[in-house]
Amino acid sequence: MDQTLVKKRVVGVDISLEQTTFAIVDVRGNILAKDSFPTEDYPDISNFVAALSERIIGLVEMNGGYETIRSVGISAPSGNFMTGCMVNSPNMPWKGVIPLSALLRDRMGLAVAVANNAHVVALGEHAFGCAHGMRDFIVITLGSGMGSCIFSDGNVNLGYDGFAGEIGHSCVHLNGRNCGCGNKGCLETYTAAKGIVQTAREVMEESKAPSKMRDAKKLTPRIITEFCEEGDELAVEVYRRTGEVLGLGLANYASLLNPEAFIFTGGISMAGHWLLDPAKESFESHVFHNIKGKVKFLASELDSRERDVLGASVLAWEVKEYSLFKEE
Repeated sequence: MDQTLVKKRVVGVDISLEQTTFAIVDVRGNILAKDSFPTEDYPDISNFVAALSERIIGLVEMNGGYETIRSVGISAPSGNFMTGCMVNSPNMPWKGVIPLSALLRDRMGLAVAVANNAHVVALGEHAFGCAHGMRDFIVITLGSGMGSCIFSDGNVNLGYDGFAGEIGHSCVHLNGRNCGCGNKGCLETYTAAKGIVQTAREVMEESKAPSKMRDAKKLTPRIITEFCEEGDELAVEVYRRTGEVLGLGLANYASLLNPEAFIFTGGISMAGHWLLDPAKESFESHVFHNIKGKVKFLASELDSRERDVLGASVLAWEVKEYSLFKEE
């Protein structure tokens, strides 16, 4: 076998609402080169695809050449691994069904795999993080939205047509808050960024107690966490309520799937024990009794940007190799 024909590099891409990061990764998981640009600069999907393609090609040509790259893996909100599309993302500016894999493959002439953020995070945690060696676990992503990925018997469980794991859009409150997906009472509306801020406003309306939240120029989950650290009782109450609902939702999830662990990632998970302690207490109160006390709550220890491009690189190795520049 001619070893010179075996390509040993892939490109991993992480698309978030604020930033798109892309990196060249070798077969051992080493990041050889990395760059990023603001996603928000491209509200039109055609312009975004053109910019991403050009930037990837530029980075590759400066670091070993195009012929060294086997494939591209992309982490995208509402990405579907089975179809290669972004499907009706409630938080991104690009609406409808976007054939992201096909658009990029046509531009770059390489195989492209697309999956949702939680799927890619789970691949990164399994290969390089705290899920290494686990066969049954669930990754929970908490940020502008809420998602999850199910690892069952050592494999990702995508469901019938790729939408398994949408825990953020399970109902926890009948006729509750309006969700971007069109339904009401979704878990995400209480546990993601906008929902936490809404809870903060409700807490302040219900109490006349002093709180630094009242004077914040822009209230965010990160600032609320800082106020918790400073002893703000109303800020602590915000995360207590958030954790209570989160624990209930996860108890239902665990009662169905019996995972070894939940692994929490995303900006909201940085609230740490202010969120996870009440979540665990609520979880143990609601989970099926034979599972009680057996499910670990773990916070990801990997740098998020590095983990997500590494997870996307794992995804890239799973797609069949393709190139315009060789015979199939």
